[in-house]
Amino acid sequence: MHTVLGANGPIGEELTRELYRGFTHDIRLVSRHPAKIHDTDQLVKADLTDPEATDRAVAGSEVAYLTVGLPMDSELWERQFPVMMRNVIDACAEHGTKLVFFDNTYMYPGTTTPQTEATAFAPNGRKGRVRAEIATTLLEAMRAGKVGAVICRAPEFYGPGKTKSLTNSLVFDRIKAGKKPFVPVSAKTVRSLIWTPDAGRAMALIGNTPDAYGQTWHLPVDPHRLTYAQLIQVAEEVTGRRIRHTVLPLAVFTLGGRFVKPLGEVKELLPRYRGDNVFDASKFMKRFPDFAITSYRKGITEILG
Repeated sequence: MHTVLGANGPIGEELTRELYRGFTHDIRLVSRHPAKIHDTDQLVKADLTDPEATDRAVAGSEVAYLTVGLPMDSELWERQFPVMMRNVIDACAEHGTKLVFFDNTYMYPGTTTPQTEATAFAPNGRKGRVRAEIATTLLEAMRAGKVGAVICRAPEFYGPGKTKSLTNSLVFDRIKAGKKPFVPVSAKTVRSLIWTPDAGRAMALIGNTPDAYGQTWHLPVDPHRLTYAQLIQVAEEVTGRRIRHTVLPLAVFTLGGRFVKPLGEVKELLPRYRGDNVFDASKFMKRFPDFAITSYRKGITEILG
């Protein structure tokens, strides 16, 4: 049994499809309101902040994949993410279940220095501190031998379907709707974006590779990084129309955040948009050289096609 904890999000769904396609049909989907992707999927309703519910959700699983996402709300993150991580670790330890954790980069410094698996945590906001805390909790449990686990870390998403990110919501979703895209902070700095189906494929692969455990892995991104201006140029070529964009300066988020909470929640992430964002996934590609990364052009074509 392979169990996806937090199965309703875009990563959980892509992961489930890939597990079914390449590894097993014995899949359990866990969330507050789970829904089947395949006829054979087993559904379990559970609140992972409840230790007993988490234990029941994990019981009988060979591998559990933690892909839970929460709305951009610092207070909610502080209240729920650490509890969920402790409950999942305890449940996996109790049942001898391997744990695969889908992580993000919020705990990394927002600098132009390339990010590798060895990059030290230096969060500059509340959400980043929460992500550093839960990653550290898992790393300590791994080092103590409490649980066999692996961390799969990814940068900002872009992708099809229900994918949510600044890039999707401000740029590609608006282009698809025939609206002018908004670029956060700068259109001239290169971005590292992960295609959500690639993230699901890579996570499934790592979770089913025994020697990958006990480590942190950066999931694969197109190494031919583009600026927002270049991404929009690709969108022009794909759609065959001229696309003008507006750059939203940091001040817009600073001032707007006083009145619109989501803008304020985004503010701590913006330093990474001021300069080049270089997420290095060379470790993954060295270990899995045959993994086919989706190019930005192919991904944009799928989103806008």
